[in-house]
Amino acid sequence: MKRKRFWKLEYSLTFFVVFIVVLILIPTSIQSTLQADLITKWNDCYGNLTYIKDAMDKHEKENMLVKLKQAKTKSDREKIITLIIKPYLRLSENKYLKHYRTKYLNGTRIKQGDDYYFSDLYRGDKKMVVGIKDIKDESDNTAMFMMMFDVNGIIPPNTWGRDIFGVKVFNDKISPIGDGLPVDVLKTDCSKAGTGVSCSYYYHIGGSFIE
Repeated sequence: MKRKRFWKLEYSLTFFVVFIVVLILIPTSIQSTLQADLITKWNDCYGNLTYIKDAMDKHEKENMLVKLKQAKTKSDREKIITLIIKPYLRLSENKYLKHYRTKYLNGTRIKQGDDYYFSDLYRGDKKMVVGIKDIKDESDNTAMFMMMFDVNGIIPPNTWGRDIFGVKVFNDKISPIGDGLPVDVLKTDCSKAGTGVSCSYYYHIGGSFIE
């Protein structure tokens, strides 16, 4: 009788341990699956951008470069860039984006004036949130402007490296943010201790998603 009770106790303890392990692993598994899905969306988005860039080079490039050179302020440049890009990305203004807030992977909120703060936000194709920012300076080899894409739309987490990724647009190419950085730097930035900004390139070259 005692042996039977002991067996039941042992069985119950084993079941309890397995149950706890399952509770721990299931959220991690779900999170990993969701993150993998967001990374796939980002890679699809980036692939689409390269096609758009090719189309713009054929039909808009010369006209765009002339207009950008004539622009006197960053605000003027952003308006020109937005008007040219809008039809390609099906951008539209949305009043609800006024309440949209973003953060870095380490949890830090992005404030106005930060390098990755975007004041011009639009709703794009597939409900993405798209940001456009002029970053041109006097050097010819720097990017003309930067774009961010929240592939998950206004749905949280609205975090760089989770559902927000970005590119820099040069005169002759589009590059995911982080392109050119060493792999160890990419890994560090694409972690809970980093900003997550470089995940845009790190995931594009096959880096593993955040666990």
